[in-house]
Amino acid sequence: MKLKKELNLLDVFCIATGAMISSGLFILPGLAHAQAGPAVVFSYFFAGLLAITGMLSQAELVSAMPKAGGTYFYVTRSMGPAVGTIDGLITWFSLSLKSAFALVGMAAFIKLLITVDIHIISVILCLIFVIINIIGIKEASRIQVVLVFGLFAILLLYIIQGVTSINIHNFEPFAPKGFSSVFSTAGFVFISFGGLLKVAAIAEEVKNPAKTVPLGMILSLLIVSVFYTLVVFITSGVLGTTELDHSLTPISDGAFVFMGKKGMILMSIAAILAFISTANAGIMAASRYPMALAKDNLIPDVFSETNKRFKTPHFSILLTGFFIIIALFLKLDILVKVASTVLILTFIFSCLSVIIMRESGLQNYDPKFKSPLYPWVQIIGIVGFAFLVVEMGFEALTAFSILIVGGLFTYWFYGRIRTNREYALLHIIQRITAKELTTRFMETELKEIIRERDEISLDRFDRMIQKCIIIDTDKEMELEDFFKLAAETMASRLEIDASELFRDLVAREEESSTVIGPGLAIPHIVIPGEKHFDILLVRNRSGIKFSDTAPDIHTVFVLAGTKDERNFHLRALSAIAQICQDKNFRKKWMAAESEEGLRDVVLLGKRMRRSHKP
Repeated sequence: MKLKKELNLLDVFCIATGAMISSGLFILPGLAHAQAGPAVVFSYFFAGLLAITGMLSQAELVSAMPKAGGTYFYVTRSMGPAVGTIDGLITWFSLSLKSAFALVGMAAFIKLLITVDIHIISVILCLIFVIINIIGIKEASRIQVVLVFGLFAILLLYIIQGVTSINIHNFEPFAPKGFSSVFSTAGFVFISFGGLLKVAAIAEEVKNPAKTVPLGMILSLLIVSVFYTLVVFITSGVLGTTELDHSLTPISDGAFVFMGKKGMILMSIAAILAFISTANAGIMAASRYPMALAKDNLIPDVFSETNKRFKTPHFSILLTGFFIIIALFLKLDILVKVASTVLILTFIFSCLSVIIMRESGLQNYDPKFKSPLYPWVQIIGIVGFAFLVVEMGFEALTAFSILIVGGLFTYWFYGRIRTNREYALLHIIQRITAKELTTRFMETELKEIIRERDEISLDRFDRMIQKCIIIDTDKEMELEDFFKLAAETMASRLEIDASELFRDLVAREEESSTVIGPGLAIPHIVIPGEKHFDILLVRNRSGIKFSDTAPDIHTVFVLAGTKDERNFHLRALSAIAQICQDKNFRKKWMAAESEEGLRDVVLLGKRMRRSHKP
């Protein structure tokens, strides 16, 4: 059962933004300041810059493959099920920990308002959001929109009020532990940008995902990065080292300085809203990873089931909620370090996936958004992320290794014996070794994803292309020889004598040339009889000489039908004309590696259809 497409640009923006504006802003600045001093502003800035490389890579991949499971889905399709299992499990692990971190982090703020056992409240909130997410993603996203705009309003007030209260002496010394601490702290706070993964995970439930998701990700990262930098800068300038270092309520402490107790309470309320939004978005996104893994038989298929009433993956959501409740009782610093490490690894996989998908030569890899400055953005990202992990020290590297081994263990003893998936890396190896390692499975899957993404419904023209004969040859031909071959190929399907069909083709060409563009011809004739119509696709790499004046023809669509098919005849001509007008048509047509590749060029060509939705 398919997931419902209910989310728009505002929903995507708020899911990503709400997932990022939480712990990274309301708790981490104090812990991070203790590591880097006032230079922590640059730690956030550097982390944001690196996040851009991962975001651009994810935006391209999700625009090409907007499926539930986000990073897991395209890592599996690029590097195979073993690496995909690692990525899927650790990303689910990271997003769940981030949600748990958000709920645990609420303790410091709730204690400013009332005395209560934080674990009880955290468990209750987790259960509430599990129920909301089972009922429907639209309901969960509506709550997210309200929370995010409330947060923006409060933070904007904090910035406006706080900028005049900055004490410049609080920035001295600027980097007391050296600039190396700036980079290690950037890795520590990188969890702040995990919201981008959450958007990729729910892409299958977004309207027009190829454009909406990348735009939502870009807007969210840019706006959140500005808010992070300004708020952390003001907080560092308002509070001295003594007050800020190790504070678990840094923004509330800062607000108390220039807004009094009311300001502290207001920022505490904002923090609670932020943590709730992160937990909500985390459950929403993390639950899609077990679902995607189960669909590929890498974990038990019960987690791929969707609720008949609400169309949501209820078992996957329940599993995620159960894990978050367990994680609520872990130490805060462990949650941060492990979640940040996993997040960095996932961004590395995203950058690698773009390189592999582009270099694989897969014809049907067709992202609507392409990462600029390829491959330099991806190379910078991979090197930068690896640098962050190293700078984070032994604990991060240990967690990094343990999680990879755990993912491989799961694949080896469960997924390996249940799945046999083709992936893009095999296509690169095949090109290098010239060995037959792949089928058309990957191309077919990508074709179906494009159809779903672009909401392409098959019409009669598509169904004819699916069944038509294709001639793909390297033999240079004269026009008469070509028409004889076409007539012999189509005659039996049209129930007409081949010699008569040949004469009709020749007569039509003598009447007026069917060459309509450089390298393209569309011979089309009316034949006797009723209820017959056929199309022949031809690619001739060496060329067909249609005339002495025109350049050789490499692409031919031959159309033949009876008089009663005149209306469809005209629609078919119009469809072919629209497809061939695409500036990339000729390049794709000549680069297609097989007859089925040629068929896909036509089936996925851009044109108007009589019905856009199934």
